[in-house]
Amino acid sequence: MRSLSLVEQNKELPLYIDGEYIKTEESIPVYHKYTGEVIASISKAGRQHVIQAVDAAERNFHKDSLTPVQRYAILLKSADLMEKRRDEFERSLVQEVGKTRKDAKGELDRTINTLRLSAEEAKRIAGEMVPLQATEGSENRIGFTIRVPKGVIGVITPFNYPLLLGVHKVAPALAAGNTIVIKPATSTPLATFMLVDLLEEAGLPKGYVNIVTGAGSEVGEWLLAEERIAMYTFTGSGEVGKHIKEKSGLRPVALELGNNSPNIVHNDADLDLAARLTASRSFHNAGQACIAVQRLYVQKEVFEEFTQKYVEHVKQLNIGDPEKEETDVGPMINEKEAIRTEEWVREAVSQGARSLVKIKREGALFHPAVLIDTKPDMKVVCQEVFAPVVCIVPYDDVQEAFEAANTSDYGLQAGIFTKDLQLAMRAAKVLQYGGVVINDVSTYRNDVMPYGGIKNSGIGKEGPHYAIRELTDERMVVMNL
Repeated sequence: MRSLSLVEQNKELPLYIDGEYIKTEESIPVYHKYTGEVIASISKAGRQHVIQAVDAAERNFHKDSLTPVQRYAILLKSADLMEKRRDEFERSLVQEVGKTRKDAKGELDRTINTLRLSAEEAKRIAGEMVPLQATEGSENRIGFTIRVPKGVIGVITPFNYPLLLGVHKVAPALAAGNTIVIKPATSTPLATFMLVDLLEEAGLPKGYVNIVTGAGSEVGEWLLAEERIAMYTFTGSGEVGKHIKEKSGLRPVALELGNNSPNIVHNDADLDLAARLTASRSFHNAGQACIAVQRLYVQKEVFEEFTQKYVEHVKQLNIGDPEKEETDVGPMINEKEAIRTEEWVREAVSQGARSLVKIKREGALFHPAVLIDTKPDMKVVCQEVFAPVVCIVPYDDVQEAFEAANTSDYGLQAGIFTKDLQLAMRAAKVLQYGGVVINDVSTYRNDVMPYGGIKNSGIGKEGPHYAIRELTDERMVVMNL
């Protein structure tokens, strides 16, 4: 496995196009997110390389395609191979992302499961019968639909879950019969090379997945200019997502963008459960998850008790070196983002908020912050903080909590803790989010479920079964008998 060995040897990872490694004159370093040392470097693609990658993907798409059973076998074998090489993948995530060992293990578990789920879906792609005979004059006609692959898929992945979110795009696209050009985040590209190596070892023909690396402002724009790309699937910021939508024209897009996750704790909730789950899931991956707990709305009767329990859990978290098994919170993706987070928190404090724990930053390591007495217009409340920061806000009536939760440009997932079934079902109907999680945190995601938001949180759904709907076209077939 060439890219695995290159990563291990701290060598440059060239572009990967049509089964060939292409080294360019310029390279971009990849840093260990905790120590700051260079662990590898990637080649910087030019416009011609993007064209070559699309050429390869288009050519391979128009060849005799893999059968559904072959796609199933490749994806299933990839999952088995990844299981055997967990240590290599986990180590890469710890180093290039800054994930703790615990978070890296969790990402591997979910990635392997997503490969297997996608494998199963490869054999289940089907259309449906259409009752044409229900219309007078069509008595002799039979109608049905089939689902066909779209073609070349442009995949752009984020830095926070480079392996899992890459697989959530690549595996369903392959299961559906498409080919791919993928651009990973420049700060966390290694997992993508390792994944493609694994897929090809499992039997995927060369050229089905092509990797181009470089800045989104250049390589991303060249991808968007390629009319032969049939669809784009992207996870990242709302600003970039809107740009992709504007540039894609009539071509479809799947966009998984930001969020500002609200979680409601009602006065009848199991406070121990709510405090434990919200505290443990507020700061995983250093808060760099679009569904991470950010806003906690707590009923006034239980506000003090819940907050005390919550802070006790937060103070027990181990912060520091992600290589250590006991670490719960590691560094952010870079020091710039940690500085930005500290500025937002201190700005909130200067405007009247209070921090229940010490505000502390060490380079890229930002210690979890818990704020109360915040105001709705503070950045830490109304924007996506994407950092280990949580705001706890009291409310009187639950309708007040619903309105506060919905006062957001985002709508990915929300959570509510309550023992009242009627209230739970009311929340499911009233909260304006793509997903509502009851008696668990907004961060909950099972990889089999439809996952995607509304408003500025994006377009389309992930989850292998639902992603394949996005990644295929429905074609109507009419037979006149």
